[in-house]
Amino acid sequence: MTIHAFTSFSYSYLNRARVLSKTLRAQHPDWVIWAVLTDKKPEGFVFDLSEEDFDGVLTADDLFGDKTDAWLFGHDVVEACTAVKGRASVRLLKERDCEKLFYFDPDIAVVNNMDPVIELLDDFSIVLTPHQADPEPRNDKWAIQDNEIASLNYGVFNLGFVAMANDEEGKRFAQWWDDRLCDWCHDRLDIGVFVDQKWCNLVPCFFDNVKVLRDPGFNVASWNLSQRDMRYDENGAARINGKLLRFYHFTKLGPVGDTMTQRYAQDNTEIYELWWWYRQQVLSKTSPEIPKGWWYYGAFDNDIKVPKDVRELYRERKDLQDSFADPLKTGIGSLYNWLLAETDLMAEGKGEKGFTPV
Repeated sequence: MTIHAFTSFSYSYLNRARVLSKTLRAQHPDWVIWAVLTDKKPEGFVFDLSEEDFDGVLTADDLFGDKTDAWLFGHDVVEACTAVKGRASVRLLKERDCEKLFYFDPDIAVVNNMDPVIELLDDFSIVLTPHQADPEPRNDKWAIQDNEIASLNYGVFNLGFVAMANDEEGKRFAQWWDDRLCDWCHDRLDIGVFVDQKWCNLVPCFFDNVKVLRDPGFNVASWNLSQRDMRYDENGAARINGKLLRFYHFTKLGPVGDTMTQRYAQDNTEIYELWWWYRQQVLSKTSPEIPKGWWYYGAFDNDIKVPKDVRELYRERKDLQDSFADPLKTGIGSLYNWLLAETDLMAEGKGEKGFTPV
C-alpha cells in the first residue's frame, strides 16, 4: 500500500507548488504526489509533467466534468482552489493502492519527514492541526486579537494541512467535506463561513478517530509564531520549541507575511533565514511565461475581470445558471451582455482588463 499526497493551486502558484513537491519528494521519495490544477495554461506555457516532481495531475474538469465552468464561475480563485479539495480527496481515496492521504497547501515547505503523522493514521482516521496550540498571555491584546480571535473568525484548524486514513471514517469525512465545499466554499464571514476552514470546526463533533495534532513542529506559520521559537541543534536540524520542524507554512508571501512575521518572530533570526531561503526557492521555480496573477477563470473571454459581485449573483440565481451555462463567454445572448443591459455590476472600475490577482 502507498501514501498519496496532493496540493491544489492555479498556475500563478505553480512556483510555490514546485517548492512543496520538491521538498516533499526529498523527504518521501516513495509517495505518490498529485497536482490538483483549477486552471488552464496561459498561451505559450508548457506544463511538462516529466519535468516536475508530481506523479499525476487532476484538473477541475476531471473532477466536475461538464459542469466545471458554470460551477467555478461562482467562486473567486481562492474559493475555487479550496473548493476542489474535498472532491479530490474522494477521488484519490479511490486509488487502488492509496492507504493514507495527505493534503498540503502549495505555500508549504516540508523540511523533515512526516513519519509521526503516518504512524498516527494507523490509529486515527483524520489528523488536523490547530492554528494555535497554546494560549496567548492575558496581557497580550494584539496576539489575542491576531491569533485567538482570528481563529474564532476564520476557523480553529488550519486546512492548509489535513491527513486521512483510507478507512470508513476517513472516507466519510472526505465525502462530507466534498458535499459542503461544493455548495458552501465561500468567503462569507457574514454568515459564519470562511472557505473550508470553519466547516472543519465541526469535524471533532461529527467524526470519530480525530487527532488534533498539537506538536509545535507542524504547520508553523505567522499565526503561531508568538508561541514557537526556532533554533538549530548541534546537527543542523531546525527545531521548534525543541521539537523537529516538520513543515513551515509560508502564507502571504510578500508585505502581509513580512509584517506578521516581524511582529511575532521578533529577534528569532532563524525564522528570517528560513523565509529568505524560501523566497530564493520560489524565484528559482518561477516560469516567466506565466503572467503575474494569471487565472484562466478570472476573466470573461474579452479579458475583462469578473467582479466578485457578479460571481455571487450568478451562484445565487439558478435562472442565470440555466440560461448561461458558459458564463465566461461574451457576445450576443451571453451573461456578459445581460449584465451590461440589466445591472450596473459591470460599471467602470468593477471589471477591468487584466488578470485576477492572487
